[in-house]
Amino acid sequence: MTSSAPAEPTWFQQDFDRFAALAKQRERGFAMEWSDSKPCLDDRTSECGFDRHYIYHTAWAARVLARSRPARHVDISSSLYFSAIVSAFVPTEFYEFRQTPLQLDGLKTGTANLTALPFPDGNLSSLSCMHVVEHIGLGRYRDEIDPNGDLKAIEELKRVTAPGGSLLFVVPIGRPRVVFNAHRIYSVDQIREYFYGFSIEEFALIPDGRHNLGLVLNPSDDFANQQNYGCGCFWLRRAAR
Repeated sequence: MTSSAPAEPTWFQQDFDRFAALAKQRERGFAMEWSDSKPCLDDRTSECGFDRHYIYHTAWAARVLARSRPARHVDISSSLYFSAIVSAFVPTEFYEFRQTPLQLDGLKTGTANLTALPFPDGNLSSLSCMHVVEHIGLGRYRDEIDPNGDLKAIEELKRVTAPGGSLLFVVPIGRPRVVFNAHRIYSVDQIREYFYGFSIEEFALIPDGRHNLGLVLNPSDDFANQQNYGCGCFWLRRAAR
């Protein structure tokens, strides 16, 4: 076991040396060299941190699918972790602009352009597109610059949802604005307007961290629209013919 002068903080060198000395006494057969060290310096915290939007919105959506149990669920470009996990109990198809070489039982992957989805009209009875639409048209992912790119994507989601079908839709909520080239932020009224012909089965809000709240079910529009960068989770249902 060897060490040399580190560029890391003193505590890291001290921990390395102490661990190496203890490990040498125990003779467990693990090689340990300073050259193999990989300093992880940001995890010495008293609280386990997480991205509020991405933990809560995927947890919310998984719970909706656990209740509704569709025979088939299609996801468009949401968190890949979400599709990978829910495919354990619902047959799931994941489509993204790029190839996704993930192989799991219950999961099918493919490519799709959200502004021109490869599905017939009214074909999907269970669909999700979460924390995606707010990016479309901003060029962040080498997509075409288009101020109405998000609206084109929404029209495609509406087109392919079956009459009576379910759509899980998630976007940032708060004071409406474009934060170029990261994302757009919408008001609740804007989402209602964009999804005319759909009812809201459930609305959940992930408030700003400053509120110290978790997932809030059925918040008031006023509270939702007061957020700086909240996350709105909409379980939408297309009107039956």
